[in-house]
Amino acid sequence: MKTKRVVYVEGGGDRKKDTRLRCREGFARLIAKCGFKRQPKIVPCGGRGQVRRKFRATHINSSIDDCILMLIDSEATVVEIEQTWDHLRQRDGWSKPRGATDDQVLFMTTCMETWIAADREALREAYARRGINENALPPLDALESRSSQDVFNRLKNGTNNQFDKGEESFKILGQLNPDTLAEYLPSFERARRILNEKLSR
Repeated sequence: MKTKRVVYVEGGGDRKKDTRLRCREGFARLIAKCGFKRQPKIVPCGGRGQVRRKFRATHINSSIDDCILMLIDSEATVVEIEQTWDHLRQRDGWSKPRGATDDQVLFMTTCMETWIAADREALREAYARRGINENALPPLDALESRSSQDVFNRLKNGTNNQFDKGEESFKILGQLNPDTLAEYLPSFERARRILNEKLSR
């Protein structure tokens, strides 16, 4: 039986085919830049609840050699970065599926926009013609402690109200530098480490 390597991601939630495609492309490009031995299948699922349902269904029918992961917004600061199911239980009331492990949950802390805000070079390139106000962007220090709304508002202000979720954000996502993200975002560094371990098998 063929080994499954699947990452269910939060994103593309408006159900438009083009938006789901851009979501998949953005995450796939970023993950490919990490240089893993193998590349997983990226499955955009829309909202967090849909990610959970698809993850559980696949996990239940998976083998020990399969790599079944979900990549979702943490929606809040993560107290203990390695105890992902505890965070989901306390914040969302999610129970851990039988046999699931903490390293099957990868967080964008607190949201995907935090990743985008961390890479100023990518933002400068994305808005080269329109310009950005870097002083209005969220500080890079303790970036993962900021709320998703704060990060989004500051991205809007820093790009002169040009940044928006959807196709534009997924395009920028694919332009991000993994090394830059790992420098400022512990949750991204953890996700990259776990993916490297699981995709090297």
